[in-house]
Amino acid sequence: MRILEHRSMSDFLSQKYRGLGTVIELSLLEVDKSETTERLNQAHRKIAHYEDLFTVNRAFSELMTVNQFAGLKAAPLSEEVYTLTKKAVQVSQEHFGFNASIGPLVRLWHIGFADARVPSEQEIQDMLALVSPDRIVLDDQKKTVFLPQKGMSLDLGGIAKGYIADKVVEFWKETGLSTGIVNLGGNIRFLGLPQKGHWRVGIRNPLTHGTSLVLQVLTTSSSVVTSGIDQRYLERDGKSYHHILNPETGYPHVNNLASVTVFSEKSLDGEIEAKRMFFSEEPEKVFAKRQDVIQAAVLITKEKEIKILGLKPKDVRLIDKHFKILN
Repeated sequence: MRILEHRSMSDFLSQKYRGLGTVIELSLLEVDKSETTERLNQAHRKIAHYEDLFTVNRAFSELMTVNQFAGLKAAPLSEEVYTLTKKAVQVSQEHFGFNASIGPLVRLWHIGFADARVPSEQEIQDMLALVSPDRIVLDDQKKTVFLPQKGMSLDLGGIAKGYIADKVVEFWKETGLSTGIVNLGGNIRFLGLPQKGHWRVGIRNPLTHGTSLVLQVLTTSSSVVTSGIDQRYLERDGKSYHHILNPETGYPHVNNLASVTVFSEKSLDGEIEAKRMFFSEEPEKVFAKRQDVIQAAVLITKEKEIKILGLKPKDVRLIDKHFKILN
């Protein structure tokens, strides 16, 4: 996804950074250039702080302590890390596809990294035995998490960006800012609204690995999150493997959806609900049941068909004529 330019965006000051395994773009309505630049840099430092807490792509982080203690003892966590970990474990225990204990499978495939590979069936079965959110022990009093078997590991990559984006907007609000954009590699969180009273968002073509857009959407939602097969992938022997692993099979999830975009108030909710819809055989029923958190959704299939849920026709414009919007 990306924010589409219009005249009112010329009033914004934007900065790009590297972090969270992607390009981060932060934008604020400019008042004073030096002051606005400092606010952007403060937000980036906050993102870097959270990455230090939650990453599993480095030898040391607070979350990595939980993984390193697996099968040995419970790991004490700070309030913030415990709270998000508990949320991720509880959502995983709903067994709809999202699974915070999927770390062993993620490391096995390592899609998106230089050492990515297609594992053997035996390797996948061995790792599946370690993917079990129901066995994780949470202690609210001590703020500890215990993984009872050596080799088990947590990976909050499917939920942490949403949490971090929400925290940046919360920080901006507390410092008196009114309008801004947090773009964490396509996970978009807004603060306020621009002059025109809506944001203009472009949804990418999930069937290519480029930046071409399929749709333009006008929205007043404060979060837009996409789960799709184009975001990280591995190509081997003429086949393409996307990064959204099914914790039941150990392989990239197979269905007819190429991407799910969820519009919501909180980015954390958007992360969860986009995956809930992506894994569902009947995503429209999920939308009908979860409208307390899903304000709207866009489903794009591998057959280039688009289903619009909760958006007015006037707020959606088809850009790529090779796709078809279903009634």
